[in-house]
Amino acid sequence: MARLALTEVKALAEQVLEKYGFTKEQAVAVARTMVCGERDECTSHGVYRLLVCVSTLKAGKVNPAAVPVVHDHAPGIVRVDAKGGFSQLAFEKGLVALKQKACTNGLAAMVVNHCVHFSALWVEIEAITEMGLVALACNPSHAWVAPAGGKGPVFGTNPIAFGWPRTGQDPFVFDMATSAIARGDIELHRRAGNPVPLGWGVSPSGKPTTSAQEILDGAMLTFGGHKGSALAAMIELLAGPLIGDLTSAESLEHDAGSQSSPYHGELILAFDPRRFLGEHYEHYMKSAENLFDNIEGQGARLPSARRYEARKRSLQHGVEINDVLLDELRAL
Repeated sequence: MARLALTEVKALAEQVLEKYGFTKEQAVAVARTMVCGERDECTSHGVYRLLVCVSTLKAGKVNPAAVPVVHDHAPGIVRVDAKGGFSQLAFEKGLVALKQKACTNGLAAMVVNHCVHFSALWVEIEAITEMGLVALACNPSHAWVAPAGGKGPVFGTNPIAFGWPRTGQDPFVFDMATSAIARGDIELHRRAGNPVPLGWGVSPSGKPTTSAQEILDGAMLTFGGHKGSALAAMIELLAGPLIGDLTSAESLEHDAGSQSSPYHGELILAFDPRRFLGEHYEHYMKSAENLFDNIEGQGARLPSARRYEARKRSLQHGVEINDVLLDELRAL
């Protein structure tokens, strides 16, 4: 393992992206997300994704010079056309309008269309909670996941993320795939030649397996059986047909076997608790803190607590990156 400062990780990511033709603005936005992944020890969404970005570019499945266009779609909706670029810059471009609409109406939606997507949603959720807003986001991906009771891919990993702002403390955030595990984690196991736990997926014949490669060739599974399957279907609808974009199956069809990052849309909701609560804001925000105290008071941890602990370590000591991966990235 090699140890790098976060500034070095940022520089490496930006250099690779710009080397392959991404504009400075695109490279900075995409690299920022990867640095967050490494910083919080979520390595499946860290600089390993540079390999995927370059592969997606070579396959002609992402626009490296995309300039997102922001549309004031409705009083409570901002729509951002990513123009075939990665999702990060499109999200950043629509963020100011999302905040303005949420503060005016109490609730607002950002719709991101025509984006290529690989990133964790908690990065975006935290950007919204920093504004004092409550946030919810979801998106489809490629059809990699079988529905409960089935064995063929229908859903994507279909993550859903939520954030609640807290004064003087890290926000309450969860970001979870509706699949049993993120696809990137299975890929990292495959690269390392390690088996995966039963329940992550099935082989092409539909049989349970601990082989990462067999799952990648077969189908992943949802978490919680029919419960995760129902949530995955909901996300397909909310962040697919409802916003005028592709389902996971349609994204995979668009991929045409290139094994590139998914191409679809994303739905982000922002709620302004001050607008909802008015003069009762302080009372009910304290009520939320009582809830968190009751959770932690039993020795349980809040979601993202491990990420926040990792963040403190990384900011002080840097991060460790596998030598083999680092050599691959430096070769790029």
